[in-house]
This record gives sequence, structure tokens and C-alpha cells, in this order.
Amino acid sequence: MNERNVLGGELEPCGTEPMTGFFRDGCCRTGPEDLGSHTICAVATAEFLDHQRGIGNDLSSPLPEYGFPGLAPGDRWCVTALNWARAYSDGVAAPVVLASTHDSVLSLVPLTVLQQHAVDVPSDLSSLDP
Repeated sequence: MNERNVLGGELEPCGTEPMTGFFRDGCCRTGPEDLGSHTICAVATAEFLDHQRGIGNDLSSPLPEYGFPGLAPGDRWCVTALNWARAYSDGVAAPVVLASTHDSVLSLVPLTVLQQHAVDVPSDLSSLDP
């Protein structure tokens, strides 16, 4: 089954250095076992990482026992929809890679909000119309 991105296309990989995704396959795929809905491909910023640490989601510190090196600004990571939305509400949303963000996130975050933070905006914006 091909999973879709928020633009309606095939879900593209988010990142492999470090390897991201709930299933650690580089994609923001989801399934019933992904209770956190790790569906937004975000590009980490210092502000976003500080915010996440402040809400109890430390993405910067390495956890070698889980093979997690810790994130640095510029890293791409599949973040939970709820934590990204919380950062957005607090004014520190991380940039988003739309082509790598799972379409299931649209039930929580409107496409227009994601587009405001997109780093992969196509030259022809008419393709983004619902």
C-alpha cells in the first residue's frame, strides 16, 4: 500500500541521517502501533528543539540504548503531530517538508498551516489547492 503525503502524492522519505520514522525506515509512515502519530517531517531548529525539551520531549540528547544520536538544528525528523501543533501554537513551529509529511496529519493540522511552514513549496502553487 502506498501511503500519501499532505499534497496527495506518494509519501517521500524524510531523513536517514539520523534514521527517522516510527518504523525507523526514513519515512513518516504510521500505523496502529504508532500511538504518537509520528507523521510530520520537520527540519529541526534550535528554537523547536528547546521547546520540545521544555515540554518533556528531549530530542537533542542522545539515547544510545535506542540507537538515537540526538538531533541538531538542520536534522530532519518525523515528529508527532500533537507536539508539532503545540510548538506551532507556542510560535516555534519547525519547518515542514510537505512531500514527506503523512496525510493523516490533516485531521489535526490544516494544510494551510503546514504550507506556512513548508520548505519544499512547489513552483506551481495551483497544485496545492484542495
